[in-house]
Amino acid sequence: MQNILITGGAGFIGSHVVRQFLTDYPEANIVNLDLLTYAGNLENLSDVINHPNYHFVQGDIADEELVNNLFAKFQFTGVVHLAAESHVDRSIKEPLAFARTNIMGTMVLLNAFKNLWKNDWEGKRFYHISTDEVYGTLGETGLFTESTPYDPNSPYSASKASSDHFVRAYGETYGLPYVISNCSNNYGPNQYPEKLIPLFINNIIENKSLPVYGDGKYTRDWLYVIDHARAISLLFDKATNGETYNIGGFNEWQNIDLIKELCKQMDKCLERTPGESEKLITFVKDRPGHDLRYAIDASKINKDFGWKPSVTFEEGLAKTLDWYMKNEDWLASLRKRKVEL
Repeated sequence: MQNILITGGAGFIGSHVVRQFLTDYPEANIVNLDLLTYAGNLENLSDVINHPNYHFVQGDIADEELVNNLFAKFQFTGVVHLAAESHVDRSIKEPLAFARTNIMGTMVLLNAFKNLWKNDWEGKRFYHISTDEVYGTLGETGLFTESTPYDPNSPYSASKASSDHFVRAYGETYGLPYVISNCSNNYGPNQYPEKLIPLFINNIIENKSLPVYGDGKYTRDWLYVIDHARAISLLFDKATNGETYNIGGFNEWQNIDLIKELCKQMDKCLERTPGESEKLITFVKDRPGHDLRYAIDASKINKDFGWKPSVTFEEGLAKTLDWYMKNEDWLASLRKRKVEL
């Protein structure tokens, strides 16, 4: 039987990955290691909490003793590593926290995996989930490919780039079997409202301002989180060790256009006068090191495995809004916890 460790499984992407793996690997034990920081929420997994193959452990990936004990206990044959500090604005304020979790935490996991199996790599896999932000910024044209040179511009992206390099170094130095994927901006149910879409959904509901950096013309590729979870499960099973895959939504939106579309859809959901939510838009001072444009070339995963997004952005956004409208108690629970929104 496989024993698979998923780090950060109580977070946004991680909770969807846990659910996907419980479906796709019914004979495997799935262990979710999550520190339950502000962005971790066990309510994200309330539907699987009693699944016989699901195990939750609260803990820090940078806690070497805890991690080593877990590896000794469960003899993990696979690691799906998602746990990370991930918000760019927070990384500007607290860069050392990002270095500790994203770099040192990854190294603790790599070391535990290496020391457990000691070159007995048959049937083993360390899958590291990263971001397109490691590539830096694009101009008005072009796409990030798997061979694009790294050029991170924020403490967050620098910490993720460093962790990517350590994963590859452990592969080269110790023969550790790894796969890396770099994804574009995720959106969907359960996303903590510090990221653009859930933050603005919350603010529109609360009639709060919608802060837009600069002129709002920053461009991002958007990936529905359930499609990302499908891709992760597929690559964990099928990818060749040592390979990197870009996972994107095959679409780009300027922030201001996305926000106006979100306002329009929210006006319908809340039965407001058309254009009412758009009045909440407020342009604010730009953040330092703000990358102009990200755009993913996801043709490799499509060519190798036939993966592509199951929904368009408009369809995914409608599904996302529907979930938040039906789960306002989820947002309300964060407010009760006095979590900063």
